[in-house]
Amino acid sequence: MIKKLLCILLLSVSAQAFATQIILKNTDNQPVANAVVWLSGAQTVPKAQMSKTYAMSQKDREFTPRILVVPKNAKVEFPNADSIMHHVYSFSKAKTFELKLYKEQPKAPIIFDQTGVVELGCNIHDWMLGYIVVVDSAVFAITDENGRVNLSAPHGQYTMSVWHSGFSDISQVETHTVNVSEASINYNVKQPIAEQIDFATDEFDDY
Repeated sequence: MIKKLLCILLLSVSAQAFATQIILKNTDNQPVANAVVWLSGAQTVPKAQMSKTYAMSQKDREFTPRILVVPKNAKVEFPNADSIMHHVYSFSKAKTFELKLYKEQPKAPIIFDQTGVVELGCNIHDWMLGYIVVVDSAVFAITDENGRVNLSAPHGQYTMSVWHSGFSDISQVETHTVNVSEASINYNVKQPIAEQIDFATDEFDDY
């Protein structure tokens, strides 16, 4: 009886989520902002994270957010907050689709049923560029300006994956084995990261 209770107690403790901070730095030991980080092999999957509908908006002729991370099979809406029309498309292997000229919002969201990086563009505004990173996990986040994310998962060993839009090949993902039992995990990204360029637009034109 005591052994049975002990096993139940141990299982209960191992299933509890443990918050850990992951800090990413580049090859020069500088913080890496706007990197997508996720853990694979999670013992529990937050259902709300998997079933919610996500949004990739168009506002001020930009994709907002520029980078969106979603779990596999997530539904994503593409609302247009501008007063002009957009024509959103992707030729990416993970998801090919086209939302022809429209205002406000398409009637139905799009289901992203394959993992990978989906690069978005607009046929009307060439500078518009966005990314949807589809992951086989419900434990994910994007690093802040200090290269940090806080992730919660049960104690155990996981594969940590890292992706950044500045990678020379955006289809490449770095992986590293981590143990979620420490308060902080440090990782230096091995690939060089190109500087991100923001294109200024004139909000008063009709284009």
